[in-house]
Amino acid sequence: MSLRATIEQEIRERGPIPFSRYMEICLYDADQGYYARHAEQFGKAGDFYTSSDIHAVFGRLLARQFEEMWRALDRPPQLEILELGPGRGLFARDVLDWSKKKFPDFFARLTYTLQESSPALRARLQQTLREHLHSGTAVVPEERPSLAQRFSAGSRAEGDQVAEGRPARPCRTLAPKTPLIVFSNEFFDARPVEILGAQGKLHLALENNHLHEIFLPPSAEELEFLDRYSVHPEPGERIEISLPAQRWITQIAHTIERGFLLIIDYGYTRNQQLAGHHRGTLMAYRQHSASANPYQAPGEQDLTAHVNFTALAAATVQAGLQIQELLTQSQFLMRIGEANQFADVFEDCRLPQERAKVALQLKHLVSPAGMGENFQVLLASRM
Repeated sequence: MSLRATIEQEIRERGPIPFSRYMEICLYDADQGYYARHAEQFGKAGDFYTSSDIHAVFGRLLARQFEEMWRALDRPPQLEILELGPGRGLFARDVLDWSKKKFPDFFARLTYTLQESSPALRARLQQTLREHLHSGTAVVPEERPSLAQRFSAGSRAEGDQVAEGRPARPCRTLAPKTPLIVFSNEFFDARPVEILGAQGKLHLALENNHLHEIFLPPSAEELEFLDRYSVHPEPGERIEISLPAQRWITQIAHTIERGFLLIIDYGYTRNQQLAGHHRGTLMAYRQHSASANPYQAPGEQDLTAHVNFTALAAATVQAGLQIQELLTQSQFLMRIGEANQFADVFEDCRLPQERAKVALQLKHLVSPAGMGENFQVLLASRM
């Protein structure tokens, strides 16, 4: 049975489904979901690329940031980094390789946990991080029934668990009292969202055996989210919200007894929405081509929506963490790199043309025309 047929069968059995359920099936169905099918979605040959696909400098700069966090925590004898949705593990490899080379004291105390529930991606992690897994510095937990399908670049959404009163929780390698850094890059933009329009909340029904959009009344909680953190859609507009992401980040924040939370993602603030920006950000990606049609190829295209950082920051504060700053990726990376004139970036360059190539790659990470202004960075801590 095709994924589209699976979706249509569920609608016949359960009635109209909210868009979040459609997005959840498309991305995270255990057999035919986009992230479950294979591990080749990333990079130039896939459907999209992340910062780690551009150059190792992203991991190198973050390795320096993580080492500074370790020192800010008074150099504890053990530190765990928990990465959510690590994909193929390129970022983790770059962080660990650079830390081993440049920050040996920090590296000797580090355990790097990669939470990933896509079997194909877990297999890729075993290849990418073979050396660090063998030494025990990196850990890829096996799926367990209590954790399966809860969170990762290749998991189901948390929505079903939240609806049943069981919000998702992270899986740690070390003891709960051990200082923890939770890191994610392009993780929240793939969490299933609800779509609200002026006429109500988007659902999918069947009409003449074809998917058909209808609007039903939103919940009081969804309307309150718009009041507090977003904007109410004008006629013709569509606004995305993700209540499960709010509950999920609350669980993550409570897990950090001492440490940091660092989230990097496509995103916006409520003030930007009030100014007329980011009012409808859902997109589909396939082979580096963007489309506004999420129904074209279920399971064969990535579906994403920009992240509401005002809402994430509020949930983080309510859980007891202190927000350090909300920056753009450009501001964040420039602040790390300028301290040593970006020596991490250019250290391996021997020829002028190599330096020029790396400079262009760095420019893409920090410039407004590249990723620099489209990505937001949320940094929070509990000391």
